[in-house]
Amino acid sequence: MKIRSWAICVGLLLWALMAHAHVGSPDVYAEGQAGPYKLFVVVRPPLVIPGVADVEVRAQAGGVDGIAITPVPLTGDAANHPPVPEQMQRSQNDAGFFTGHLWIMATGSWQIRLAVNGGHGSGVLSIPVPATAIGTRRMTPGMGILLAALGLLLVAGMVGIVGAAAREARLPPGVQPAASNRRNGYVAMAVALAVLVTGVVLGNVWWKANAEDYSRYIYKPLQMTPALVHDNMLSLRLHDPGWLKQRKLDDLIPDHDHLMHLYVIRWPAMDVVAHLHPHPAATGEFQLSLPAIPAGTYRLYADVVHANGFPETIVGTIVLPAISGRALEADDAVGFASPVESGATDPGTHDVARRIYPRAFKFRLPDGYTMVWMNPIRINPGTPAEFRFALLDPAGQPPADMGLYMGMLGHAAFVKTDGSTFAHIHPAGTVSMAAFMMANPPAQTGTHEAMAMPGMPAMGGVQPTVPNLVSFPYGFPSTGAYRIFVQMKHGATIETGVFDATTEPAAN
Repeated sequence: MKIRSWAICVGLLLWALMAHAHVGSPDVYAEGQAGPYKLFVVVRPPLVIPGVADVEVRAQAGGVDGIAITPVPLTGDAANHPPVPEQMQRSQNDAGFFTGHLWIMATGSWQIRLAVNGGHGSGVLSIPVPATAIGTRRMTPGMGILLAALGLLLVAGMVGIVGAAAREARLPPGVQPAASNRRNGYVAMAVALAVLVTGVVLGNVWWKANAEDYSRYIYKPLQMTPALVHDNMLSLRLHDPGWLKQRKLDDLIPDHDHLMHLYVIRWPAMDVVAHLHPHPAATGEFQLSLPAIPAGTYRLYADVVHANGFPETIVGTIVLPAISGRALEADDAVGFASPVESGATDPGTHDVARRIYPRAFKFRLPDGYTMVWMNPIRINPGTPAEFRFALLDPAGQPPADMGLYMGMLGHAAFVKTDGSTFAHIHPAGTVSMAAFMMANPPAQTGTHEAMAMPGMPAMGGVQPTVPNLVSFPYGFPSTGAYRIFVQMKHGATIETGVFDATTEPAAN
C-alpha cells in the first residue's frame, strides 16, 4: 500500500513539472505601485503559444479612470517597440476591478505593461510573465464519440453519392439500372471507400506528425541530479533535456543576491524545511554544506532566473542520513513543525470547521516568538487573495529589532501536500524579483525599493522602521491540502512559521 501511495505521489509530481516558474502553479500573482495607484494583478498565461492571456486587475484605492495593457518582450529590441495598448474593461458591479485579454505570440520572457490614468495622475507598472506552451488540450470522450459518428456518416454519405452517380447518372429519369449499371455502382463505391479510408489514415499520420512536432515546443524543465558528497556537502547537477536551443546553464543571474534559492522539505511529513542558497561550483553545478537536519527523504525545489528574466523551478529528490552539519549563516534558515497529518499549529480562538477554513492560525516558535496568520478566510481555488502574517515577541508585541530578510519583509513557500504544487512567493507576488526589476527599471518607477517591498516606504536617505507584518498575493491553483512556510527576520534570527490550509470548490 505504501509503494502504491508513493507511486501516485511521484506521478502527480511528474505531472506538475509541466509548469515552469512554479511547479503546478502557472498563474502569475503580483502587487505593486503604478504611480500613486496600488494594484493587485493576476495574469493567467495561455496553455499554448500563440495564445490569449487573461489579465485581472484590482485597484486597491479609488480614483482610477482606466487601465491600458500591452504585451511586450521583457528583453531585446522589441521591448522598445510595444504594440497598440488594449483598454481593460471595468466591472459594472465593482468600479475597482478590471479585466482584459492579450495575445502572447512567442515563447519566452514577456511583460504585461499596465498604464493607469485617474484623478491622481498616471502611472505604469509592468508584470513579468514567463510564456511557454505547457500542454495540449485533450478531446473529451463525448466529443470524440460525436466526431467519430459524424465522420462515419460523412464517409457513408460520400460513398453512397459516388455509387449512385456511377449507377444512375447517365440513365433517363424513371429507368431502372441494369445489372451492369449496378455493378459499376458497386465498383465505384469500393474505390471511393478505399480512397476515403486512405485519406483518413494519411490524415491521421499527418496529425500525429504535427502533434509530435508541436510537442517539441512544450516546456521541458531543467533536470537536477542531487548527491551527498563528503558527509554533508550537497551537490546539484543541472541537465538540459533540450527544450529550446536558446536556453543555457551559464546565464543565471542573481535574485536577492543569490543565483539559486533552494527549498529542502522532508517528505511526506513536511515537518522539516530548509531555505538554502547553494553556490556555483561549475557550469550547471551547485554545491553547499548542509546545516543540521534529521534523516529522511527530502524533496528539493530550486529557483533560478535566466539572463532574459525567465524563471525556472527545478525539482529533485534525495534520501539523506542525519546531518550534523554546519551552523546556519547569512540568509540560510531551517524550520521544524509537526507532521502535516497531525496539524502543526494552534488554531487559537478561531477553531471553526477545518474543512472550510485554514487549520492553522498561530505557530509558536522555539525561542518563544509567535507567528500569526492574520486573515484566515474561506479559500477557493483560483481565487486571488492576500495572505497576511505577523511576528510577535514572547510578550505578544511587535519585535523591536525587526529586519528585512533578503531585502524583503518576508518570504513564503506554498506547497500542496501531494507534491503537485510549489510556489515561492514574495511580498510583490509570484514573480521573480530579478525579472520584476528588469520590467520596472528606476527610470520608470522612480525607485526600486517601493517596488521590491510593497508596503515599505521609499528610503529617501532615512532608514524606515521595518514592520512586523507581511502579506503575500497568491491564489491556490486547485482543491486540496496545502502547507505554507513563512519566513521573517528579527535581529540576526530568521524565523520559520508553518501553517496549514485546505481549499474547497466554490459553493454553488
